[in-house]
Amino acid sequence: MSESKLHITQTVEALRAHLGPWRDAGERIALVPTMGALHEGHRALIRRARAMAPRVCVSLFVNPTQFAAHEDLGAYPRSESQDRDMLVAEGVDLLYVPELLEMYPEGDVTRITMPGMGDCLEGEHRPGFFTGVATVVSKLLIQATPHVALFGEKDFQQLQIIRRMVLDLSLPVEIEGVPTVREVDGLALSSRNVYLTDEERAAAPALYRALKSIRDHLRDADGHDGGALPEMVVREVDGLISAGFTSVDYLSVRDSATFARVDDMMSLAGRPGRILGAAQLGKARLIDNIPL
Repeated sequence: MSESKLHITQTVEALRAHLGPWRDAGERIALVPTMGALHEGHRALIRRARAMAPRVCVSLFVNPTQFAAHEDLGAYPRSESQDRDMLVAEGVDLLYVPELLEMYPEGDVTRITMPGMGDCLEGEHRPGFFTGVATVVSKLLIQATPHVALFGEKDFQQLQIIRRMVLDLSLPVEIEGVPTVREVDGLALSSRNVYLTDEERAAAPALYRALKSIRDHLRDADGHDGGALPEMVVREVDGLISAGFTSVDYLSVRDSATFARVDDMMSLAGRPGRILGAAQLGKARLIDNIPL
């Protein structure tokens, strides 16, 4: 496919001008929001989007409102040329690359907050993060009005918060979660993995192994030894520190819908659960999760 097949727009007006005829013709439109630095996880999102809709739009915007002052906004990985090559290879129809003022006009004040489920885990350790995420995603969904938007399960709390926001605001879009893509050794793919040194990269899969160990403990306990879960988590935290992680923000078992704490399998009462973790390894803050 030639590069001319990938249309690129930078304004809401141009975005809607491209999407309008497809929508008028009855074609489903899929949106894949990204911050660039695309990898195989993004490729999986795009391929799932293509399976769900004949027209695929990818947005690329490094959203400043989800970064705290001490975080890596200025250093966030960027690879625009390689990103474009991937989108061309995957047959993406439209790339939306808005400027800052297009997303946040001068004097803008509106923000979307997600109390409760947005205040724990990532929300606790990155205050304001989900306000930035919910705000920018709502803008993208309103600007593009796709039939379906796709997000990776690696950012599971983010995915569930977006689903809640769409439901609460009655936005006419389907939210599709796509399973986490991993390296052979289990490390979840992330744009920030480029921060890892060779030694840190070798240690990084320990986070995934810790999540699996907690899952195995809960399954083996079968609801009868829930009191041992805190001790199990402490052991896994100690193991991550021994493996080279600088700190562990959380290893936690939660209800997948509400993010209420889970002490044992019995407390889920048949509802889906999730085991989530976040830890610092060198310059990289790694997050991961698995279903329970």
